[in-house]
Amino acid sequence: MVNAHASTFRVWTWQAPGEPEQLRLEMRGAISPGPGEIVVRNTMIALNPVDWKVIAASPDGWRPGHVPGVDGVGIVAEVGDGVSIPLGTRIAYHQGLGKPGSFAEYTIVGADCALVIPDGVSDESAAGIPCPGLTAWQALAKVPDMPNRDVLVTGAGGAVSLILTQLALRRNWRVWATASPVHRERLLALGIAGTFDYRDEAWRAQLTVALGSRRLFAVFDTTSGAYARGLAPLVGYNGHLVCIQDRLESPPLPPFTTALSLHEVALNSAHGHATVEDWREWRQAGAHVLDAVRIGALDLQQHIVTAFDDLPASLSALKHGRVRGRKILVRTEA
Repeated sequence: MVNAHASTFRVWTWQAPGEPEQLRLEMRGAISPGPGEIVVRNTMIALNPVDWKVIAASPDGWRPGHVPGVDGVGIVAEVGDGVSIPLGTRIAYHQGLGKPGSFAEYTIVGADCALVIPDGVSDESAAGIPCPGLTAWQALAKVPDMPNRDVLVTGAGGAVSLILTQLALRRNWRVWATASPVHRERLLALGIAGTFDYRDEAWRAQLTVALGSRRLFAVFDTTSGAYARGLAPLVGYNGHLVCIQDRLESPPLPPFTTALSLHEVALNSAHGHATVEDWREWRQAGAHVLDAVRIGALDLQQHIVTAFDDLPASLSALKHGRVRGRKILVRTEA
């Protein structure tokens, strides 16, 4: 085991359920990885909606002093036994909610979930990949790859849906989307079949007219379980309803109607249940998405970069909608 990191470092800590502004800045002593783990010197932290949601709740296992944060980018500063990743490697990662997270200058991460960043991909671009990119990949993997089908992606102005829309287009699907009108031209430029303003109560009828005799093969919902339930009637025979935000606890339609298949997407569950093969697929998916970014084949949300000292205020801005359509990144170094 080789040590190449600071003896003390800064972290933002959770003390009790509440607002992002209640996070507390603390100093921590040196940390050491166990077998199969790495210490990452974080250079960039990506903020996601899940971060403020869990801070407002009381997740199982969290105690005062827990470090939140699921997504980070950084340099491998120390490796544990059994790890073959070289020191100095640039990686992106998605951390499990139950572990000390990315809101820190250093984080211990399982080597299994480390995504090696290829040359030509900036820290800023890489930071926008782990949670949104892997969630989009997992959602798409729920549905059979059958060409010439119609699918709907809701909330296509968001990070997950924007990536998912582009991955779905690569399957030769006709992709429809709901989004704010401000995102319309960008989405059409990507090649989707059409967009609908989710605030317009007539958008479902407009989609039905646009489809004609066809029905949706799949719906990918990023809103809520209740919202997804209302979309179920749009899905055709043997179709798929994929819940990326929340889940449905009961079937949304009567039995023996369209034989709808329900799917749950829960990226964090990998940290408690993934096998060696699951992690291998995770890294392969991450490498595929990062390479698409490298060659300019994947558009990401525009981003803004803020300072480590301003992390709570930045997360609050995300929570309260003061930053829309842009990814908030936090640089750990001045």
